[in-house]
Amino acid sequence: MKMYQPSPEAALKLLNFVNSSPTPFHAVHSASLRLEKAGFRKIREKDDWEKELKAGGKYYFTRNQSALLAFTIPQRWTSGSGVSIVATHVDSPNLRVRPVSKKSEASYLQVGVELYGGGIWHSWLDRDLSLAGRIVLKDKSGGFTSKLIKIERPLLRIPTLAIHLDRTANDKFVFNHETEFVPIIGQIESQLNSAQESSESPKMQNKTRKSATDIQDDHDPTLLAVLAEELSVAPEEIHDFELHLYDTQPATFGGLRNEFIFSPRLDNQLCSFAAVEAIASYAGAESFSSLEDNVNCIALFNHEEIGSVSTSGAESSLVPSLLQRLSPTSAAYAQSVARSFLISADMSHAIHPNYTSKHEENHCPKMNGGVVIKTNAQQRYASDAIGSFIVKKLIERKSGNVQNYEVRNDMACGSTVGPMLSKIGVRTVDVGCAMLSMHSIREIAGSHDVQAAIDLFTSFFEGFAAVDRQLHVD
Repeated sequence: MKMYQPSPEAALKLLNFVNSSPTPFHAVHSASLRLEKAGFRKIREKDDWEKELKAGGKYYFTRNQSALLAFTIPQRWTSGSGVSIVATHVDSPNLRVRPVSKKSEASYLQVGVELYGGGIWHSWLDRDLSLAGRIVLKDKSGGFTSKLIKIERPLLRIPTLAIHLDRTANDKFVFNHETEFVPIIGQIESQLNSAQESSESPKMQNKTRKSATDIQDDHDPTLLAVLAEELSVAPEEIHDFELHLYDTQPATFGGLRNEFIFSPRLDNQLCSFAAVEAIASYAGAESFSSLEDNVNCIALFNHEEIGSVSTSGAESSLVPSLLQRLSPTSAAYAQSVARSFLISADMSHAIHPNYTSKHEENHCPKMNGGVVIKTNAQQRYASDAIGSFIVKKLIERKSGNVQNYEVRNDMACGSTVGPMLSKIGVRTVDVGCAMLSMHSIREIAGSHDVQAAIDLFTSFFEGFAAVDRQLHVD
């Protein structure tokens, strides 16, 4: 019997999203393109766009190229209406190029990097890595612009030490993150006969900095030349950048029946993609504006992996500002908060066949088992019985499956953007999809769970207000 099966369509779209989104900047850009294709209009926070909002409208805005909010206005919208929000994050643990990155050792050119988030760092060893992010460029008019960059070919590698030189290599995963975790990008000797100056050049060492925005001395000239070539500019036109290292191996299907996704950044681009796809598809229906009483919204945040405290993180003003601008009076704002509901969507831990003792025996989510509701008595997750019931009713509308996850009492529990956003006063529940190898450079999720997440979010946009009206709590 033939084991191979066609790939789920939603999962195939996810692969394209992940492969085009090596950084939060690219993920926001990819989401923006999908929303614009669905008829969403871009607005800017600094503009007086409240006067332009219309019933039946579709809008989105971004902040600092790394966070995005999109929302639809129903035909029956009035100030004080609730907002139905799916909140995710688009950042993942990775390595970031330091502001001064120029390094060399034993004839190798290296790049100074800083750790971002809580990665499984040994998974980054011996991988074909490249660079992506954003670069501040001087434009032809004399001004400056921030442009995205993604270099497709492998540039860097963090080589392991041969087992002949370290017989304990298989006994541990511990290594010094400062001295033993520095990527190599080339060899100094390879530049001796080149027109480019090497990092050892006396001319470069004695160069006088022209201005505060001149970064030519901070990075190897060969690296700057590669960046400049990719953008078709001169190296001198590069005045700053934020560059992330990423694995050039693309996301792909795996397993006997294509039941798995092998990919970087599934935490949390899977949920982010599902949120974008759900609101784009929902808003693409001709009847969308008459289906709901609530404003429907997705919020894609940055910096969840390091605490969400930035201007583009979940603890920023992004969601409160949107609520305030939609309901500007204090009374309307309070009504809107009371009528709103937020689904915090982040990935969850699937039961691991080699480490089954790491799960509480009755809370063992499986990949391709449907949406996971995450609860924690210490409120590391924001779910409670009322929120969980509402999510279950919404999943029922699409004939989906529900799983539950609670951490063992003898283990620490992670957290999400949910508890941070619940401080606003909006009812919040934490959900996710089960996965393995979370925070590795290559993670694993279920290919059928992508559609399960999209179905939940679509059901939320279509039917939350109706479910909420049937529930009497006070």
